[in-house]
Formats: sequence, C-alpha cells, structure tokens
Amino acid sequence: MQQPDFPGGPKAMSQFIYHHLKYPETALAADVQGTVVVECDINHEGVVVDTRVLKSIGHGCDEEAVRVVRMLKFDVHKTRGMHVLFHKKINVQFKQSVAVAPAPAVQINYNYTTTPAEPKPVTEQVRPQGEQTYVYTIKY
Repeated sequence: MQQPDFPGGPKAMSQFIYHHLKYPETALAADVQGTVVVECDINHEGVVVDTRVLKSIGHGCDEEAVRVVRMLKFDVHKTRGMHVLFHKKINVQFKQSVAVAPAPAVQINYNYTTTPAEPKPVTEQVRPQGEQTYVYTIKY
C-alpha cells in the first residue's frame, strides 16, 4: 500500500513547513533551539486528523509545530475501497540564525492502519437457465 505524498515531495513539504512556521517569542527570549517530533494521522482524504508530540522542546515550539503540521494536505493513492488511516512522523526543527538559510530537510516515517469500508449489498439478478453467476467475497 502506497503512503500518502505531499504534493511536490518531501522538499516541498519542508519548504511549506518552514514558510508557515513562526518562532515563538518565548522560545526566542529563552534561546530555545531543537527538534520537535510530531506524529500525525492522515485519513483517506489526505487530511491531517490528529497529532501527537513525541519529542518536546517546550516554550511554545510544540504548539507551533502542531499548528503547522495540521495545515498539511496530502495526496492519497487509491486504497481499494478501504478507509486507511496513515501515521506519519515529522521532525520540525527550531533553530535561530542571523542569516536566512535554506529550509532543513524533514524526516518522515510512515505506518498505517486499515479499516474496511462499508460493504455494498449484493443484489440477485434473474439469469436465463444455464448461465452461472459467481460471487466472490474477500476478507482482510
């Protein structure tokens, strides 16, 4: 099963995150730097539906990382009628710098959970005598 992709790939996702990321004032005042690891759940439509902070650096950075990750929208490949909930880990780096540097790379880890979609009812049709109808049921 293919994982959801951010349009433009990981580099575009990194640029999106660092374009929208605002360094919290309390973190600037306390000279806090580091990486916040956020795990997010992506539904079958590519929308981030839930987030969890796995590694915190505090001073408002965790909340800012979650805010930006919730803005992401992914392209999800066909899942054969199943509603799949994907899990992705995203590292958001907070680093103070005087000069504007290119956005650092974002590390991504995937897991997924599958939930079967509602089965469609099978309707019987009248067939002329001699024709056979086959019905297959596949259970995961």
